[in-house]
Amino acid sequence: MHAVSYTAQWMAAARALESDRDDALYTDPLARDLAAPKGFELIERYEGGGLLPFISIRTAFLDESIRSVLAEGEITQVVLIAAGMDTRAFRLDWAEGTTVYEVDHGPLIEEKRRRLDALGAVPRTDRREVSADLTGEWLPELEKAGFDPSRPTLWIAEALTFFLTDEQAGGLLRLLASASAPGSRLSFDILGRALLRSPFSKPFLDTLAADGTPWIFGTDEPEEFVAAHGWKVTDLKEPGEPGAGEGRWPYAVQPRTRRGANRLWLIRAEIAAR
Repeated sequence: MHAVSYTAQWMAAARALESDRDDALYTDPLARDLAAPKGFELIERYEGGGLLPFISIRTAFLDESIRSVLAEGEITQVVLIAAGMDTRAFRLDWAEGTTVYEVDHGPLIEEKRRRLDALGAVPRTDRREVSADLTGEWLPELEKAGFDPSRPTLWIAEALTFFLTDEQAGGLLRLLASASAPGSRLSFDILGRALLRSPFSKPFLDTLAADGTPWIFGTDEPEEFVAAHGWKVTDLKEPGEPGAGEGRWPYAVQPRTRRGANRLWLIRAEIAAR
């Protein structure tokens, strides 16, 4: 499998481990099979799974983003960008008439389909695969699958911006904005820039880079970054805050006034008025 799918395997393994907990924030019964062949090995390689609490909290945060938006009844198309081995179409309860588009590169989608078919997995809603090169023009492929840019959309971008340059991350948000009707939403995560410069993070970041999946982008001003690219933040959390894994985050939440703190941002946004 392509090197970028290391992330997909790692995330699947993390979801499998969360599912095994008595106090699990969610349950993903397909994750263990989708983590092969290296997912659990990668958890150990990347500092013994030190990011597991964040992965679990982020997954639950994005799950809740989907539930809350669908409960409003205005959005019926959801796009998972760089979906990897995500199984939300199979494990969440979906409002009738919802279409879920999973966008990723072709070889990963084909491998995922093979595994899901072998498991007899059945999606709980209309699920559509979109094979596309996310570094190129991929919106046309999304529209070929049935996506309608005239209807409001919920975009989910989980663990994606980390691997982009500043310009690419901004370009992604602008691209999504260009295809978003009024009422569209976006839920995703961003690294704090200080975390990318922290000596405590360096061994982990060096290992990621050695595996060909370096973390590149981060910002310590998420509201400003999002606003500069066509969106308005409606909810900003750090892990450990209420609504973002309170009680499950093993570290103290630092006040926003503390400069230079290592941060991980969980964001919900709406399309800005044009």
